[in-house]
Amino acid sequence: MLIANRNPDHGKPLDPVDAKMLGPSAASEVERFLQKREGHKATPLVSLPQLAGALRVSSIHMKDEGHRLGLGSFKALGGAYAVIRLIVEEASKQLGREIDIADFNSPDVRNVAAQFTVACATDGNHGRSVAQGAQLIGARCVIFVHSGVSDERVAAIARYGAQMVRVAGNYDDSVAEAARVAEKNAWVIVSDTSWPGYERIPGLVMQGYTALLSEALKAFPQVPTHVFVQAGVGGIAAAAAAYFSEVLGDKRPYFVVVDPSKAACLFESARAGRPVKVDHGEPTIMAMLECYEPSLVAWRILSRIADAFMTVEDSEAVDIMKRLAYPLSGDPAIVAGESGGVGLAALSQVARLPELRKQIGLNEQSRVFLINTEGATDPVLYEEIVGRSSDEVLAANAKVAA
Repeated sequence: MLIANRNPDHGKPLDPVDAKMLGPSAASEVERFLQKREGHKATPLVSLPQLAGALRVSSIHMKDEGHRLGLGSFKALGGAYAVIRLIVEEASKQLGREIDIADFNSPDVRNVAAQFTVACATDGNHGRSVAQGAQLIGARCVIFVHSGVSDERVAAIARYGAQMVRVAGNYDDSVAEAARVAEKNAWVIVSDTSWPGYERIPGLVMQGYTALLSEALKAFPQVPTHVFVQAGVGGIAAAAAAYFSEVLGDKRPYFVVVDPSKAACLFESARAGRPVKVDHGEPTIMAMLECYEPSLVAWRILSRIADAFMTVEDSEAVDIMKRLAYPLSGDPAIVAGESGGVGLAALSQVARLPELRKQIGLNEQSRVFLINTEGATDPVLYEEIVGRSSDEVLAANAKVAA
């Protein structure tokens, strides 16, 4: 299902705060910080020419965040960056001198970090990033996970030294519990969603994501005409919409935000014309997108910049995982987790329906940009769905390339 953005704010400029937080100068700052991160390198922008031909578009490029900083997700850019940025700022205050974020590993900063406890709620990927950032700088970390988060994802977070707390209920319940406990203990919440009075830290998380967008624009042979980006609370979608809007201006691409049909908080917000919380029902396989209330910062941006909102079904997400693992001859294989290929699932849905193609101006000259937001972050589940492990998929890909 696809609806056009009919919000009265659609087409208006970004709020100046959002433009500054997510514009090109902010992305440059994030990239400068990343140069100091061990193991950092730009993730690949993968061309899928055979799939583009099958879907009757000019090109499809997918930014593959399954390779990001050992965490297998774009979230590696957000939580860790926000944790380190906040502690460096606190160190500057306590020490009475400006400390550059590139000096985050200095003894003075680590002494300040040792006084810190950061916390957050997560479905998996954001928590891993926050825990990794805390470990890198020497802060304590407490991560809240709801009952639907798999043991494999919990273990992946705990490897970074985080204390894990299980919360009954869904993601929104874990967010509320994390906020309550953090306030009681004077911990710093590093959330990827925002609520009234709590916007700057989620903004920093989103700012971290701009690095992947800057990398992508540098690698594009031609700028995209259409972008399909999946959304949970809306962070990556809003970061992409804001960044492309600021950098490309009137030449920005047509922007489609994609929700799971079972957790369509942004889609329903677009339909209502205001942020809404949707009811929790049957869980979606797209676990990293299973969010029932949008981030207010993300909604403020997307209500202005997004051109359309749509939903995809669990079966479509599964089909895309397999399609990327077993690509058309001539295209490389991509390891995408349950939430990773959702933008492609949406594109595939639109591409086969003439009325939707016409509605968004998709044609044989269109250049589409997608983000594989995660690799096989739950390896056991990935192999059950795809029929091969992620290593086997990549090995088969390497054999074909050779």
